[in-house]
Amino acid sequence: MNMHTPGGLTAAHVAYGRKFGRKDAGGGQGGGEAGGFREIMTALETRDREIKSFADKADAEIKSHGKILDDTKAALDKVLNESGGLAARLLELEQKSARRPGDGAARKSAGERFTDCDDFKALAQKGRGVARMEMKAVTTITSATSGTGGAGAAIRPDRLPGIITPAERPLTIRDLLSPGRTSSNAIEYVRETGFQNNAAPVAEGALKPQSDLALGTATANVRTLAHWFKASKQVLDDVPALQSYIDARATYGLLFVEEQQLLAGDGTGQNLLGLLPQATVFNNALRKTGDTKIDTIRRAILQVRIAEFRASGIVMSPGDWADIELAKDGVGNYIWSNPAVNNGKNLWGLPVVDTNSMADDHFMVGAFNIAAQVFDRQQAVVEVSTENDKDFIMNLVTIRAEERLALAVFRPESFVTGTFTAD
Repeated sequence: MNMHTPGGLTAAHVAYGRKFGRKDAGGGQGGGEAGGFREIMTALETRDREIKSFADKADAEIKSHGKILDDTKAALDKVLNESGGLAARLLELEQKSARRPGDGAARKSAGERFTDCDDFKALAQKGRGVARMEMKAVTTITSATSGTGGAGAAIRPDRLPGIITPAERPLTIRDLLSPGRTSSNAIEYVRETGFQNNAAPVAEGALKPQSDLALGTATANVRTLAHWFKASKQVLDDVPALQSYIDARATYGLLFVEEQQLLAGDGTGQNLLGLLPQATVFNNALRKTGDTKIDTIRRAILQVRIAEFRASGIVMSPGDWADIELAKDGVGNYIWSNPAVNNGKNLWGLPVVDTNSMADDHFMVGAFNIAAQVFDRQQAVVEVSTENDKDFIMNLVTIRAEERLALAVFRPESFVTGTFTAD
């Protein structure tokens, strides 16, 4: 029996273990691997001593019996078998040490692992079937725009064409008035300011009574409404729809202010003198106990009629109009409206304009068609200019919207304004 072969293997392993033991002692090995090397080295040294002991015993048995006894041989084989496990552990530690980050083979990607799996190889060979691979500890790809797994920067949202505008107020006061045009900066008109009517039945040959008539002039000055925007030439070139959008918003801005001026301009400075400041105040003596908003409007129409005019329209706030539509009788039936039928906006046979330009609890009734007129000197126009030197140098453009108009109120007494709540 060759007793030197096991001993030679053991010596090599012991030398290997001592090699790593010296490396660990020099401070180069991690605690886990160094501890493993020390444990294996100690076991190998113990095994060497046992083998040496069995070798001495085997030599003695050969001299005495001419062979190694069975018990000794079985014990020696057991020691040699266990030494194989120690050698495998030592090899494993060696491989781990060689595969430290940056020193060993690169880690396989998910795609490489998938093509190496048995399912994929079978699929490639057979040309049919399903390939599956369990993925562990992988990063979930999400629509986040930052961080590991964020793919949001690669997602392009669908851009709808055009620009969504905010809510726009329906502009209706001008529609109640008669239109006109002028080429001057003011409208001057003659208005009757007094009339003493002494007409009476007269006998033949008798002296006829004299009546008196007084006339006066009134002036409605043309006022300018305007505003402007600044934009770069490049953005207007790059976004073709932008200029048309600015033009539309610029025009709406003018008309929005125009409606407020026509209705409530106070005439100071460059303001128009609107309808409300010139209207006749509602006569509270016409009110009756228990009057509703519907009743109050009818009494204002009466006041216009007493003044020898016929009302052609009613203006109030959306809130007050809603109150009228929702008015009910004593048993809960709607008085004016029917929720199942579109009755339109009219009351006592006259069109109703509900506008946010009119404050809540206020109203105006009048002969809009004959009592006032809008004169346009220049209708709303939008112009684009680069005439300014600085604008030309900086590739900027100025977008200006402007209109000029005058409001003439010929018969202020044909307009009646007041509050629904009694003063």
